[in-house]
Amino acid sequence: MMHFTTTASQRCAASPFARRGLYSDNARQNRGQRGVGNISDRNRSNRHQKPCFGGHSMATKGHGIVAAAATEPEVKVSRAKRRPNFPFSRIAGQEDMKLALLLNVVDPGIGGVLIMGDRGCGKSVAVRSIVDLLPEIDVVPGDDFNSSPTNTKLMGPDVLQRYLAGETLASEMVKTPLVELPLGATEDRICGTIDIEKALSEGIKAYEPGLLAKANRGILYVDEVNLLDDGLVDVVLDSAAGGQNTVEREGVSIVHPAKFIMIGSGNPAEGELRPQLLDRFGLCVNVSTLMDVDARTQMTLDRIAYEKDADAFVQSVKEEQDALREKLDTARTLLPKVEIPRDVRLKISQLGSMVDIDGIRGDIVCNRAAAAFVALEGRKKVTMDDVIRVASLCLNHRLRKDPLDPIDNGAKVFLALRKIVNPEEAAEEERRKQAEEAAAAEKGDSKRAGMKAGAWSGLP
Repeated sequence: MMHFTTTASQRCAASPFARRGLYSDNARQNRGQRGVGNISDRNRSNRHQKPCFGGHSMATKGHGIVAAAATEPEVKVSRAKRRPNFPFSRIAGQEDMKLALLLNVVDPGIGGVLIMGDRGCGKSVAVRSIVDLLPEIDVVPGDDFNSSPTNTKLMGPDVLQRYLAGETLASEMVKTPLVELPLGATEDRICGTIDIEKALSEGIKAYEPGLLAKANRGILYVDEVNLLDDGLVDVVLDSAAGGQNTVEREGVSIVHPAKFIMIGSGNPAEGELRPQLLDRFGLCVNVSTLMDVDARTQMTLDRIAYEKDADAFVQSVKEEQDALREKLDTARTLLPKVEIPRDVRLKISQLGSMVDIDGIRGDIVCNRAAAAFVALEGRKKVTMDDVIRVASLCLNHRLRKDPLDPIDNGAKVFLALRKIVNPEEAAEEERRKQAEEAAAAEKGDSKRAGMKAGAWSGLP
């Protein structure tokens, strides 16, 4: 039988405690004891002893042990290249959704858009791709509010103070921001709160901007908005409608600009929004899965090509994207020159009254959406045909819902428009319908002639 003699340093390297950096050589003699607090005082003299495993030095002080990691070379990590968004011009079908997004780009005062539909319909893809069509904006470098260097209404508090003091502000061109609001966000994260770091380090009250500040002059996107807390949705919609955010908390009082396009999306199968919140969205679109075989095939092939090489696919449709971007720029320039005749405005208000919509927010949005649609078409005068095209986007979600009513909200708006645009044709159809109902009732009465009340007359 062979006997092997091991040295103390070999035993140290083999011990699992040595690999974890818990004991020095002499301290390992007491490894039968439990807990590092039981190391004897004689081991304190070994604090300068050569380390028993590579890369670490050991020292004991009092009843604790201090381990210092060896210095390692700094590793530089390069940021991964961001993949471009799917091109907006290559989204197949979903014409109403694309039109609603484009109208908000032409006139942000419309009040945003709510997109409701089944999963996999391209809601999020369309929202993220619309950002590539927006122009770059000039901002003050390093400002959290995307402040404009010239427009005081779009300046954050600090930049406004510097501007009023006579300072010449620097500027740089950046891409229009898209801020996504996650479901787990709190009110402090959305509106902003006190800067704890400055409060602890400098002892001053300072404001830490939230998501509303970062979305200023851009787009705020809320996916699954129907699952977000109603109070948070109220806060966001109030800021979007007023164009500013007011914060009053922990002794901090601040008002900053919050002008953005509010876009929400969700699946109606997971829950509905309250009517008060629905009314706050300018436009509402219901989307569904593409059923056209050609459109589905084209969308599938485009998506496969995009997943294979996103940069090459985006470059292949650059001309289409540039043409659409130029069309939007022209529409924004033409919008102030668009005229809405008085008779068209009266018919828009008449439409809202006929379908029994609460408030006048629907009338205002319908006027603005019709003007934006005309500007997008390159014209300067609104007609009733333009109103017909955008009326369902503006009014459908504002109608009162009756679960026992078999008529859809869109059908109600369409019937009301027919009565306004072609009153003679609508009256003739109403008379014909009444005549048919009277004939059916008379036929039913003649069949029951001579029968007792409540007697069965057979199947119709």
